[in-house]
Amino acid sequence: MIVEAGHYALALALGLSVLQGVIPFWGARANDPVLMGSAAPAAIGVAGLVGFAFVALLVAYVTSDFTVLNVVENSHSAKPMIYKITGVWGNHEGSMLLWVLILALFGAMVAVSPNLPARLKTNALSVQAAITVAFLVFILFSSNPFTRANPAPAEGNDLNPILQDIGLAIHPPLLYFGYVGFSMTFALAMAALIEGRVDAVWARAARPWVLLAWSFLTLGISMGSYWAYYELGWGGFWFWDPVENASLLPWLAGTALLHSVVVMEKREALKVWTILLAILTFSLSLLGTFLVRSGVLTSVHAFAVDPARGVFILAILAIFIGGSLAIFAWRAPLLRAGGIFAPISREGALILNNLLLASACATVLLGTLYPLALEALTGEKISVGAPYYNLTFLPLVLPLFLVLPFGQALAWKRGDLYAAAQRLAVLLAVAILVALGLVAATSGGPVLAPLAVGLGVFLVLSGGGEIWFRSHARGRPLLASLRRAAGLPRAAWGSALAHAGLGVTIIGIAAQAWSAETIVTARPGTQANVGRYTARLDSMKPRTGPNYTEQVATLTLWRGGQPVGTVESAKRFYPARGMPTTEAGILTRGFDQVYVSVGEIGTDGSVGLRLYDKPLVLLIWIGSLFMAAGGALSLTDRRLRVGVPVRARAAAPLGAAAGKPA
Repeated sequence: MIVEAGHYALALALGLSVLQGVIPFWGARANDPVLMGSAAPAAIGVAGLVGFAFVALLVAYVTSDFTVLNVVENSHSAKPMIYKITGVWGNHEGSMLLWVLILALFGAMVAVSPNLPARLKTNALSVQAAITVAFLVFILFSSNPFTRANPAPAEGNDLNPILQDIGLAIHPPLLYFGYVGFSMTFALAMAALIEGRVDAVWARAARPWVLLAWSFLTLGISMGSYWAYYELGWGGFWFWDPVENASLLPWLAGTALLHSVVVMEKREALKVWTILLAILTFSLSLLGTFLVRSGVLTSVHAFAVDPARGVFILAILAIFIGGSLAIFAWRAPLLRAGGIFAPISREGALILNNLLLASACATVLLGTLYPLALEALTGEKISVGAPYYNLTFLPLVLPLFLVLPFGQALAWKRGDLYAAAQRLAVLLAVAILVALGLVAATSGGPVLAPLAVGLGVFLVLSGGGEIWFRSHARGRPLLASLRRAAGLPRAAWGSALAHAGLGVTIIGIAAQAWSAETIVTARPGTQANVGRYTARLDSMKPRTGPNYTEQVATLTLWRGGQPVGTVESAKRFYPARGMPTTEAGILTRGFDQVYVSVGEIGTDGSVGLRLYDKPLVLLIWIGSLFMAAGGALSLTDRRLRVGVPVRARAAAPLGAAAGKPA
C-alpha cells in the first residue's frame, strides 16, 4: 500500500509544482502579494510529497518488497541493511528520485529563507518549480521507481557489488547536493534576468547558495575519488573517466562563479559574466546527468544505458540551457556597468582567476565530448586520456595556483603589485627552498614534482599569511594582532582555509610522483619489495560474507627490517550477480599508505599481487576536506546570515540603462 501511496505522492508533487511555477510567477507580474505568497507553501508542500515518496521507496528496500521491480533489480534479502538503504540510490530510478528530493529540499530552504527580497524569491521559486516539473515528468513517465514486478520473484538480483560499499552511502548524496545546489543559483540568475535587476543585492543573496553547492560538490568529488581509489583496486585517485569529468566540469565553473560573485558583491562589476557562469554551472550539472544516464558512456559510474531516457534528458537540457541562454541574450545587453577598477587590483586578479578556470573547464569539456561527437558522426572510436589533460589542463591551472596568493595580497579597486610581492617574498622563498631541498634529496628523480610541492607549500603558507597580513601591522603587539585576527570575518578565515586546503591537495598529488609499484606472482612465504617496504604473503584463505564468498590474502609489511603491520586484500564473488570484485588492502602510516590489490588466483595456489607505496597520498583528500570546511566556515559569516539590505530606491527601468553594457 505504501508503494502506491509513494507513487501517488509523486503525481501530487507534479501537480503542485505546476501550480508553484505558474501562479506565483503571474502574481509577480501582476504585483499581487497574495499570489506571490503562494510560492513558499507550495515549495514546502512539494518537498514534503517528494520526501514521502522517497521514504516509501526506502521502506520497500528495507523490507525486501520484491513486488517492486526496482527492488528486485537492485536488492537481495541477504544483503546487509546498510546496503539495502544505499541501494535506494544505487540505481537509475532511485538516484533520480534522490535528485528530485534534493531539488525540492533546496526549494523549501529558499521558501523559509528570510534573507531574500520577495520578488526575487518568488521568481526563483517559480524557476525552481519548472525544473522540478521537468524531472518529475521524467521520473513518472520514463523512470518510475514504483513499477510493480509481475509476477513477483521470491528473491532479488542484488545490488552491483562495487556499489556495496560505505562510500556509496555518502558519495551520491553529497554529489547531488552540489549538482542540484547550483540549480538554486541558476534559478536566482533567471529570476534576476526576468526582473532586470542584477546588482550587489542579488550577489549577496546568491553567494550563500553558491558556497553551499560548491562545498557539497567538493566533498562529493573527494569522496567519489577515494571510493574509486580503494574500491576499484586500480590504486589511482583520478582516471580522467568521462563521468569523473562530468563532476569536475561544474566544480571548475562553480569555483569561477564563487569568485566572480564576490567581485560583483564588492564592486557591482562582472554582472553579465556572473549571470552567465550561474547558467553554465547548472548547465554542466545537467550535462553530467545526461552523460551518466543516457547510455552514451560505458563506465563503472554510469547508471543507465537506455537511449530513450537519454533522449528525454537531452530534451530537458535543450529546454533549460537553450531557454536560459535565450533569456540571457535578451536581457544581458541592457544591464548597467558596475564599478571601475584598475587591472592591478584584487578584482583584476579574480578576473584572471576566472579566465584560467573557464579555459581549464573548456579543455576538460572538449576532451570529454570530442570522442563522443566523433563516434556519433563518423563511427570512429578514440580515447582521450591523461596525456591530453596533462598537456592542456595543467598549463592552465598551474599559473592559477601561482597567481592566487598575489591576488589575495592586492587591495580592492587599485593594488600595488610590488608591495604584494614584498609581503609574499618570505613565503615564496620558503616554498622555493622546499622545492630545491626535494630536488637535492631526490637526485635523479622527477623534476616537476618538487616544483609542484613548492607551489603547494606556497599556497598553504599564503593561506595563513592572508590572515596574518590582515591582522598584523608594524609596531602592533602580537597579542593585539591575535585579537584582531580572531575578530576577522569568518569569510576571511574560510577563504584562507580553502586556499590552504588546495595547497595541501596539490602536495598530495605531486608526491605521487615518488610512489612505487610492484607486480608479482606470489605463494605463501613469497617476499617482494615495493618502494620503502618489504611485503610477505602469509596466507590465502577462504571466507564467507552475508551475500558473497571471498579468498583473502594476508600480508606482513616491513620497513628497515622492522615489522610495521599486516594488511588483507580479497577477491570476492557475489553469487546473485555472478560478479567478482577486488577488495584492496590498505595500511596507513601517517599520511602515507601501502596499497595491496589481489589479482588472478591460479589453480596451483599462486596469486597475482599489485603493491604500491604511496607517500603522502592522504593529503589529496585531507586538502579537499579543508576546502569544503573553508566554504562551510564562510557560510557562517554574519554578513551572509543577516537580511539582504533593501534597495534605497527603485531600480531604473532596463530601457534607461541601455547602451551601458557591463
